[in-house]
Amino acid sequence: MNWELLLWLLALCALLLLVVQLLRFLRADGDLTLLWAEWQGRRPEWELTDMVVWVTGASSGIGEELAYQLSKLGVSLVLSARRVHELERVKRRCLENGNLKEKDILVLPLDLTDTGSHEAATEAVLQEFGRIDILVNNSGISQRSLCMDTSLDVYRKLIELNYLGTVSLTKCVLPHMIERKQGKIVTVNSILGIISAPLSTGYCASKHALRGFFNGLRTELAAYPGIIVSNICPGPVQSNIVENSLAGEVTKTIANNGDQSHKMATSRCVRLMLISMANDLKEVWISQQPFLLVTYLWQYMPTWAWWITSKMGKKRIENFKSGVDADSSYFKIFKTKRD
Repeated sequence: MNWELLLWLLALCALLLLVVQLLRFLRADGDLTLLWAEWQGRRPEWELTDMVVWVTGASSGIGEELAYQLSKLGVSLVLSARRVHELERVKRRCLENGNLKEKDILVLPLDLTDTGSHEAATEAVLQEFGRIDILVNNSGISQRSLCMDTSLDVYRKLIELNYLGTVSLTKCVLPHMIERKQGKIVTVNSILGIISAPLSTGYCASKHALRGFFNGLRTELAAYPGIIVSNICPGPVQSNIVENSLAGEVTKTIANNGDQSHKMATSRCVRLMLISMANDLKEVWISQQPFLLVTYLWQYMPTWAWWITSKMGKKRIENFKSGVDADSSYFKIFKTKRD
């Protein structure tokens, strides 16, 4: 075998490897570091057992599913949200389908915008379980309205709930973690905390603020390597977040959230979150295509990302005005091309 033939074979192997990796990326539902951790990293079943986990926004959506999956890992759970009856429902299902007993679950009603109650809530958790190993900041609300149709009160509520409420609760829990020199602060952010999109100007602002705050906090905690600060950035997920989104006025929500079946299953999103928590990943992106690709473009090729986002944004507004899910057409187009 001569050297020229060997070089051609090596080039062909490299090309085939590139094609295989491209095909895998087109079917990916998480960033490459996260998927590597899923394949080769630590298992949640090994790492999270016996921990005390406080989940806000636990009455529905991602928070509810997170409670169910955590209940099977043998953790002690604190479930917080405003709707007590929904928290009790989640607790009953955790007891029925998980590995927990009554004493392992604390239902703790919490209004994230009532920052004056956060210190007492933190003390209640510490009194019940003696420690807080993981705080999952999951509470929040979304938005579906154009900027010119949105009152300032909507922007104020988005910032107070999504950003300031989360910061306040984190500041109450943080001294306990610093004292123990360990803990995990996991914040459910959004892909829209990295990119931006029409109909969600206030929501994007609150999520960008969260990302900036927790990235800054991580640097301040460099002297405490046992305290892990993680940003979880999901894309569209099957939940009622769109249905509960604020419209132009603070008293209005979206009447029709459209078909959600094309979005990522909540169970898959939560499983990837648990893998991130088990492997102490600082930031993860959890999304199907094309949003995962767009996120990579925003991170590494912002000029291209601006051009693509402007095209996608027009379609998003058209979908919203026609009464269908704002993002549905992107999934259908991509799925058709991929298949």
